[in-house]
Amino acid sequence: MTAPTGPRPRREVIYRHAFLVRLTHWLNALVIVLMIGSGLNIFNAHPHLYWGQKGDSYDQPFLSIGAVDRGSGFRGQTTIGSLHLDTTGVLGVSTDNGQTLRKAWPSWLTIPGYQDLADARHWHFLFAWVLVANGLAYLAWGLISRHLQRDLWPTLADLRAIPRSVLDHVRLKHPTGEAAKRYNVLQRLAYLGLITLVTLMALTGLTMSPGFDAFAPWLLDLFGGRQSARSLHFIFASGIVAFVVVHLVEVVLAGPINEVRSMITGRYAVPPDHNHPGA
Repeated sequence: MTAPTGPRPRREVIYRHAFLVRLTHWLNALVIVLMIGSGLNIFNAHPHLYWGQKGDSYDQPFLSIGAVDRGSGFRGQTTIGSLHLDTTGVLGVSTDNGQTLRKAWPSWLTIPGYQDLADARHWHFLFAWVLVANGLAYLAWGLISRHLQRDLWPTLADLRAIPRSVLDHVRLKHPTGEAAKRYNVLQRLAYLGLITLVTLMALTGLTMSPGFDAFAPWLLDLFGGRQSARSLHFIFASGIVAFVVVHLVEVVLAGPINEVRSMITGRYAVPPDHNHPGA
């Protein structure tokens, strides 16, 4: 005999993401991809990072990506301080259509794919202003609608829940029921961290512009010089890439169809709470 089954409870669907949130999200996704790709092309023109006001052959870079002649051929080498890593095939030396290329980042990661500093700078600067305008629109709307204060700013109760939230994520346990209707504390901190990284990336980018330095010379003092600003710009961009990777992994683990659909239509199907009597 089989146990009788009642009607399956209807899944609750809520309106989770406002139109402007969805619009700025997808614009940011596109712009960040274009900016990272063009930024790597710009980096290829001088694949070294320094601290201080200037970088030249007399300075010691703390990070370099290049090629070293080993006698039997060139090998890719990434240097971080005193650490030397063989990164042949990806960084320093890579292959494109059977041709060996000696440049920091491979062609499939850069925009444009060929080495062109001028075009890369045009792409980078254009979409940098798109990113700034998009970010300002989101922040203005978020403050006026109280989205930032209500949905992103963590409460004291949220902060106390950090250890539990970390443990749930380690156990791949995602919120269900009522808890799934709001951002958990790690999401809130991650999104606030992303806003901070984008802001700092924009400011360090402006610091590298001699024209803007004439208007706001305090930026050079704030970031410790143009070369320090360039290094920080690279670090902040790396932080954004790390956020994107973790974000995509979480989307897959939480249910990609439901998550992506909610960011397109705004409608989110709330995962049922199986511990609730009515679930």
